[in-house]
Amino acid sequence: MPFVRLPNGMSETDAQADVTVVLPDGSELSVPSGSTVEDVAYEIGPGLGRDTVAGKIDGELVEKHAAVHDGARIEIVTDQSDEYLQVLRHSAAHVFAQALQRLRPEATLTIGPYTDEGFYYDVTDVDLDEDDLREIESEMDAIIEADYDIERVVRSREDAKEIYADNEYKREILDEEASGETVTFYRQDDWQDLCQGPHVESTGEVGAATLLNISSSYWRGDEENDTLTRVYGTAFASESDLEEYLALRAEAKERDHRKIGQEMNLFSIPTVTGPGLPLYHPPGKTVLNELSAFANALNRENGYEEVETPHVFRTELWKQSGHYENYKDDMFLLDVNDEEYGLKPMNCPGHATIFDQSSWSYRDLPKRYFENGKVYRKEQRGELSGLSRVWSFTIDDGHLFVRPDQIRREIESVIDMIFEVVETLDLEVEVALATRPDKSVGGDEIWESAEDQLRDVLDSGGYDYDVEPGDGAFYGPKIDFGFEDALGRVWDGPTVQLDFNMPERFDLTYTGEDNEEHRPVMIHRALYGSYERFFMVLIEHFDGDFPLWLAPEQVRILPVSDETLGYAHRVKNDLEDAGFRVEIEDRDWTVGRKIRAGHDDRVPYMVIVGDDEQEAGTVSVRDRFENQLGDVDVDEFRDHLVDERDEKRTAPDFVDAE
Repeated sequence: MPFVRLPNGMSETDAQADVTVVLPDGSELSVPSGSTVEDVAYEIGPGLGRDTVAGKIDGELVEKHAAVHDGARIEIVTDQSDEYLQVLRHSAAHVFAQALQRLRPEATLTIGPYTDEGFYYDVTDVDLDEDDLREIESEMDAIIEADYDIERVVRSREDAKEIYADNEYKREILDEEASGETVTFYRQDDWQDLCQGPHVESTGEVGAATLLNISSSYWRGDEENDTLTRVYGTAFASESDLEEYLALRAEAKERDHRKIGQEMNLFSIPTVTGPGLPLYHPPGKTVLNELSAFANALNRENGYEEVETPHVFRTELWKQSGHYENYKDDMFLLDVNDEEYGLKPMNCPGHATIFDQSSWSYRDLPKRYFENGKVYRKEQRGELSGLSRVWSFTIDDGHLFVRPDQIRREIESVIDMIFEVVETLDLEVEVALATRPDKSVGGDEIWESAEDQLRDVLDSGGYDYDVEPGDGAFYGPKIDFGFEDALGRVWDGPTVQLDFNMPERFDLTYTGEDNEEHRPVMIHRALYGSYERFFMVLIEHFDGDFPLWLAPEQVRILPVSDETLGYAHRVKNDLEDAGFRVEIEDRDWTVGRKIRAGHDDRVPYMVIVGDDEQEAGTVSVRDRFENQLGDVDVDEFRDHLVDERDEKRTAPDFVDAE
């Protein structure tokens, strides 16, 4: 009989019962009950077993000692996996915490997870500012250089409580989150931390780490709880990777939409108006109007009808839709004449109610509604950030009410619309299928059917997509599209969601070909996601250099002297008649200064008019990338602008075209 590696601590008698796990290629593997991720890796091959750092069970990153269950989808994480960086950064958070407590023993630790760009650790009982980070960083370098083994230690819950007798935060975790009779710690040298992992094998595997900034946070994200100090950092396997990241981060700082928004007078979020409540200035509103017109045209071309719903509803509507039960903590609730109302966090219940006001035949479906609807969500103040996360935002919302046999065609149509947006604006997207979350409504059969249909559309369409377990909406699974900007960062964007639950809750029906009542299926979709976050993505993606059709100011005319001011106005009138946004720079400046101001203001085209141009009836054209062409016929320039605007090209190209 060949040698079989049994799970740690398991006898042959214990291992009689097997469980079946599913590998990434769809194949199944039988392993003894009680097996861990590492055991599965050894079953696949000894080399993979030795290289195992962590694993994923049903899409969730776990330590390699985590037990698998029957039917689990298993992925093995090695140092070649995409997830390895997350594991490494989790270990870097521990390196930071050890370094901090070496230098400031009075510091109390709470939690320190990895993030998309690095890690953070929330601490208290210690005064820290930005000037302290370099000293802590030096101590982190020493810990990394020492290459301490990172050891997993299993302790009883009672022993853990004794260790944290003076740490109320860790004790709360032990009381409310940690399950089982034992808990795990991870130890490096003489320091340890309560943690589920996963971690790399030693501190030396954290090749390079740096601390980025400090902010405040609330324990468990609740403003009613203690205020903590949050230290952000990042880590990589090599110094060169860290240097590349820091260079990219410096570029991202220059492209920050808050900085550019102020420079271009696009928006503001003043303290006096309240957090997360942006004000759009005329240039910013111009961009939003153009985006709205583009989305509205796409909607109408694809058979959508525009509707409008109020900002507030009685909470009876939110209870009927399920939002009150699942979303109450994120809603702004109002008491009006002893009756409770709520600012709408979503537009879908209003659209469902509109559908419910009429009787429908199977011939009438699909019904497609769209609305640029303002919604409100009570995010924690510490999570608010520019336009990326706000309290008040507008969704380019659409809701479709379809027969079951129309689902596939309508979802495919929505995806086509989304990719028209993506390609028009020269964006890249990442696609993901988000499945049932822990808090959800509806039965297992409904969810399985919805997820299967979305998966089938993606598979048959040949889309490269990830699965995000548990990230679906509470009423149904969804396909999410993340925008990848010019710096390679991914932001939440468009979505298409299949919903069998809300039609049930609202008792929506249509009369079928058999003259019986049938339940429609509801599809939720957005082409941008929210205007606010999409605006942020575009500001940073284009670095404020919006394509001509979006630019707040499209052409600026620069008269050389007062003698050519009249000719400048004639050129302006000609271009405005063609529908362009044109300004004249008539301040008493030199032409050079006027050109520099136009570049700083990110105007796509500047038109210089002097005596020669006035006499010849021409203009000199200069784009914001410092290309210039003289003796240009005004009609020729106008016609080019019309083509560039109407074709929605992403960059000025008149000079290059010549």
